[in-house]
Amino acid sequence: MYIKYLPLLRSSLKKFLQNQVVTTSTLAMAVTTFSSDFTSSIQAARLFKALILDAHNLYPKITPLAIKSIDTVEGEGGPGSIKQINFEQDGQMKYVKHRIDALDEEKMLYAYTLVEGGEALKEKIHSISYEMKFEPNPNGGCIGNKISKYHVKEGFEIKEEEFQEGRLKDFGVFKVIEAFLLENPNAYV
Repeated sequence: MYIKYLPLLRSSLKKFLQNQVVTTSTLAMAVTTFSSDFTSSIQAARLFKALILDAHNLYPKITPLAIKSIDTVEGEGGPGSIKQINFEQDGQMKYVKHRIDALDEEKMLYAYTLVEGGEALKEKIHSISYEMKFEPNPNGGCIGNKISKYHVKEGFEIKEEEFQEGRLKDFGVFKVIEAFLLENPNAYV
């Protein structure tokens, strides 16, 4: 359906890698933290609605080659709820489950923890927690930040290359949704 965005995605990846600021730190108790900033010409509230609040409807529609469905398998969709993201069968992972830790529509803040799936990293980590924040950009659009905290098992470490792989996939979905919103200016207003 939205395969037309693939050329945009390819050209955007190079620019993304050149312009992103990534901060890494390793804390006591083997927590490796990655922080990355992003900008968009889309208003923060629209982007938050599309990427976070309506992800279960939007992602499968516009990224059908990657995401089959997103289902709330426990709870009502707020903090404490568990969401399962089902991937198309061709990929390495069949699904992942996230526990929503915080969802603040007013502050445009979303935090969640990977609680199941991600088998490739399972031998190295106890869990991964994420926090996303969207803020209006004074020049229009929005500024965002995503913090990823890898709670690493003793004797292991997470290298930036391993983090980059997941970040690039996230960025690909982000760019497709951003392109959709640019093409549909009345969506999620």
